[in-house]
Amino acid sequence: MDAEKYVIGLDFGTDSVRALLVATQSGAEIACAVSLYQRWARGEYCIAQQSQFRQHPLDYIEAMQDAIKALLAQIDKSLVNKIIAITIDTTGSTPCAVDETGTPLALLPDFDTDPDAMFILWKDHTALKEADEINALAKHWEIDYTKYSGGLYSSEWFWSKILHVTKKNTKVAAKAFSWMEHCDWMPALLTGSKHVLSVKRSRCAAGHKAMWHADFDGLPSKEFLSKLHPSLGQLRDRLYQETYTADQSVGHLSQEWASKLGLPATVKVGVGALDAHLGAVGTGIEAYSLVKVMGTSTCDMVVVPADEFSGLVHGICGQVDGSIIPNMLGMEAGQSAFGDVYSWFKQILEFPTKEILKDMLTEDQLKQASEAILPKLSAQAAEIPVTVDDLVALDWVNGRRTPDVDLTKKGALFGLTLGTTAPHIFKALVEATAFGSKAIMDRFIAQGVQIKQVIALGGISKKSAYVMQTLADILNVPIKVATSEQACALGAAMYAAVIGGCYSNIKEAQLAMSSGYDQVYLPQSDKVAVYQQLYQRYLKLGEL
Repeated sequence: MDAEKYVIGLDFGTDSVRALLVATQSGAEIACAVSLYQRWARGEYCIAQQSQFRQHPLDYIEAMQDAIKALLAQIDKSLVNKIIAITIDTTGSTPCAVDETGTPLALLPDFDTDPDAMFILWKDHTALKEADEINALAKHWEIDYTKYSGGLYSSEWFWSKILHVTKKNTKVAAKAFSWMEHCDWMPALLTGSKHVLSVKRSRCAAGHKAMWHADFDGLPSKEFLSKLHPSLGQLRDRLYQETYTADQSVGHLSQEWASKLGLPATVKVGVGALDAHLGAVGTGIEAYSLVKVMGTSTCDMVVVPADEFSGLVHGICGQVDGSIIPNMLGMEAGQSAFGDVYSWFKQILEFPTKEILKDMLTEDQLKQASEAILPKLSAQAAEIPVTVDDLVALDWVNGRRTPDVDLTKKGALFGLTLGTTAPHIFKALVEATAFGSKAIMDRFIAQGVQIKQVIALGGISKKSAYVMQTLADILNVPIKVATSEQACALGAAMYAAVIGGCYSNIKEAQLAMSSGYDQVYLPQSDKVAVYQQLYQRYLKLGEL
């Protein structure tokens, strides 16, 4: 008799949701389905020039239903009743104002087209001033509530965004009973939660994005928040005190959602978490691994046994007990732009085809030309010798996340001449993103966190051998690439296997379900020494 059980990892990314069905014993990825957010794809509710990026909750709901239905359509119906659990990961910090029932305000008739009533996406930078206010107050308060957040608070995070909306939109602020991260709302929705105060909040999101810590008795004090804005002090009582790690269950699918998704009501739903953190789990992260989630931006994850490190790493995105692996300190860093740097340059080069040749070429020809740009740049950049006199770039085209968050920072190119070509510029941009990665790794090491191995996952790790080889040369370490193309969803599935009772802890699930690694990039010794000199130029130019 087949005793195999199955779990679903739901990975809500920036553009789409992925549903992954995994066998709990073998770790085999049985089926996968992806569904785009339709309103987001049309650019609705976003103003890129103002760094405003909002997503309507209906995008999440509709895409989730489409993805799971597409997933189930790929498998034999006999397997459906063997699906035992779902765990969800999402981007973050991506909070939303909700009413008492935990319903996002954008789902109410009076707020359905108000961007401030929607989920404020992780990369929304409209709260720069509010982040400055939080940092200024924290440095003069009796307790520095930013100390477990790297000593600096970001405009990308929970309180900055809430403060911004509170000051800007009195209608939303007055109606908001509470606020919820996307990774908290989805499990609450699926289990039929009726009141926001009963929702189990993610330790991962709370610790890294909302300054929650046991030493603070939870969130920052009411007095501190009231000093920022009286409404924030009042809000604290309507948020949460306790947080939960991803190995805990929220409950079972409600009858309503079991019916909508075509799943048994016996399916358990896990506490949600942030996508990059579960991506690290999906790669098999262990103590002192540096896991790089490489996409439009990067998130860099390290876990350290809680009893082996008592310091504070300055300038990162937080260190939180249990945020990635229970009983380990989860440390997060990252770059605000990685693949986005390359996309920006690609858009620059697309000007002739989009503005001059658009009436001369077919839509397919325009698409083929666009898709050929980065591969051609990579091939030619790889042929350019690396010298100490090369062009050097700064990678902060979307600000700097870590080390030392400052999202007002800008990108730059140094050393342009009349002989500089597009491949030369692309080479410098790729190196700049790798230099940014090295700055993060060096910060961990300098502050007492050893790095024993580097693991990569995400689209860039699979698609660009040139970027990965450059990164290995600049970091001067081997880089393993995770086999699974859905590592975040796989990590979510591993936690689902734990809450479903197949494994007693996440380590057991990782050992049984890991996809392993399909490639290793080794440093090229002839380039390492040159890159060390170029990196020093990068640091000095950054100081300007």
